[in-house]
Amino acid sequence: MNILVIGSGGREHALCWAIAASPLTDRLFCAPGNGGITQVAECLELDSGDADAVIAFCRDRDIGLVVVGPEGPLVAGLVDRLDDAGIKAFGPSAYAAQLEGSKGFTKDLCASNNIPTAAYGRFTDAVSAKAFASDMGAPIVIKADGLAAGKGVIIAESIEEAEKAIDEMFAGRFGEAGAEVVVEEFLEGEEASFFALVDGANALAMATAQDHKRVGDGDVGPNTGGMGAYSPAPVMTEALCQRVMDEIILPTVQAMAAAGHPFKGVLYAGLMITEKGPELIEYNCRFGDPECQVLMMRLMSDIVPAMLASVDGVLDNFDLRWREEAAVSVVMAARGYPGSYGKGSRIGDLAEASADEDIEIFHAGTRREGDDILASGGRVLNVTALGANVTKAQQRAYEAVDKIDWAEGFCRRDIGWRAIEREAGKT
Repeated sequence: MNILVIGSGGREHALCWAIAASPLTDRLFCAPGNGGITQVAECLELDSGDADAVIAFCRDRDIGLVVVGPEGPLVAGLVDRLDDAGIKAFGPSAYAAQLEGSKGFTKDLCASNNIPTAAYGRFTDAVSAKAFASDMGAPIVIKADGLAAGKGVIIAESIEEAEKAIDEMFAGRFGEAGAEVVVEEFLEGEEASFFALVDGANALAMATAQDHKRVGDGDVGPNTGGMGAYSPAPVMTEALCQRVMDEIILPTVQAMAAAGHPFKGVLYAGLMITEKGPELIEYNCRFGDPECQVLMMRLMSDIVPAMLASVDGVLDNFDLRWREEAAVSVVMAARGYPGSYGKGSRIGDLAEASADEDIEIFHAGTRREGDDILASGGRVLNVTALGANVTKAQQRAYEAVDKIDWAEGFCRRDIGWRAIEREAGKT
């Protein structure tokens, strides 16, 4: 069949790489794609915000499946429009995508269904939000309710920081996303990412992962969209994974179905593993970025039938196979990220860096100009490697990083450190 992937980041490159390997794929398109995706798909200028144009393209090219990568088009209702047009689309409806599009919506759903999460309050004015924060005490978490490109969460170490964050959000720091603010309890523990394919009624657990949000080594500095990831996450034991399914994922799937808006697609739970067990920090309604990159490296099964089973509601008898090896993905970003950064610098020696069959370089913010690859974004490359464990996968990833000729780029040098500490403790 012909397949269209919507998106332009490292997540979409990893998805295109996996989809292109499927024998079910005849032609693969990506809109708009990037400089690396051109190697595995036909990239095209197609505005995902223009549903009519997407539908027209799908009919013209006989597209059998649309895979929507980023959250924006999902929250905006692209899948609804495609469904109405009779075109299969992998991803949730606009209503179901509120699980990511509105943090307040998700917190209320958790409260109504006894899903473990941090205590919280929802506010549309600064005075009430500040009073709630003051009562709870610091540290405390201040979140913009809507989509803010992964940057709308501030961990305030003092009440003064919390009040400043609240004022900035209501003043428009995150645009419309901050029109409502969620103030919530700070959870102590270790973060992990848990992914499940969902078909509206059934959920199939995928591999676990952990990402690194902070820009600097040692998890310091401002939050980013993600500076690296690894899979599996050692903190997620088999028993913990079962608790996540029983206490968080399945109650959510059942609640959405009961509301008449079943969730289909990828349900990505950002978790905090506390002394009490797993608690939900937030949901995303699509694959993580850069977690998708390590998941696709470890996935042995064909991703296309899995996506079709999610769309068609037949995941109850489906299964996935995963490599036993670990995967590590290191994000190379433009100097200055997550603040202001330059564009247009040339990146060299990518072929040499990815010559090993256990290494893939997924492009995020790149564009192709003739034979050259140029940086065009903040997060630019995802250097991803397999290894017998996280320690060896990390070593391979950084060996590849060091072969890349890009003076204007930088990366963290400690991706996977939690897992590596655990592995060192076992030797």
